[in-house]
Amino acid sequence: MKSRGPRNARERFPGPKLVLATAVIAASVAAVRAWSHPASLLVNGERVISDVSPVTHAREAFVPLRAVGESLGAQITYDPKNGMIEVVRGEDDLRMHAGDRVASLNGYRMTLTHAPFELRGRTMVSLSVIARAFGSKVRYDTAHAKIDVVSPRMMQSGARLDGR
Repeated sequence: MKSRGPRNARERFPGPKLVLATAVIAASVAAVRAWSHPASLLVNGERVISDVSPVTHAREAFVPLRAVGESLGAQITYDPKNGMIEVVRGEDDLRMHAGDRVASLNGYRMTLTHAPFELRGRTMVSLSVIARAFGSKVRYDTAHAKIDVVSPRMMQSGARLDGR
């Protein structure tokens, strides 16, 4: 018995309209999936939940400062009179204003790559701010929509500096 293959080349390959429609649908589904599944945020391996999810744009990630800072043991204060945001962790003191690329870390001027911005009442900062202010290692995995923040070794409470 003979196999019934396609009778001509048109039956073998999809037309350009079908290929274009398939590409548009696939791109739309990918975009909806990316927007409906915001990047997950982990600090020292623990998932951090915030009322405002991280924002990603063009391989850059912005995270809610208070949620990440407090997960790293920092105290964050905001002065609504002058718009000053202060982040204190141990001996480190970071001061900045939303919308301003100039900040200070321990009294030294620091120029930020991206200005902090407000999103639904939360201050969002780029991962580079977290890395510089807290000495943390940060990574945004675009393929898996995952943000990792790992702080340098933190001293356990009661630990001694001299090892005694």
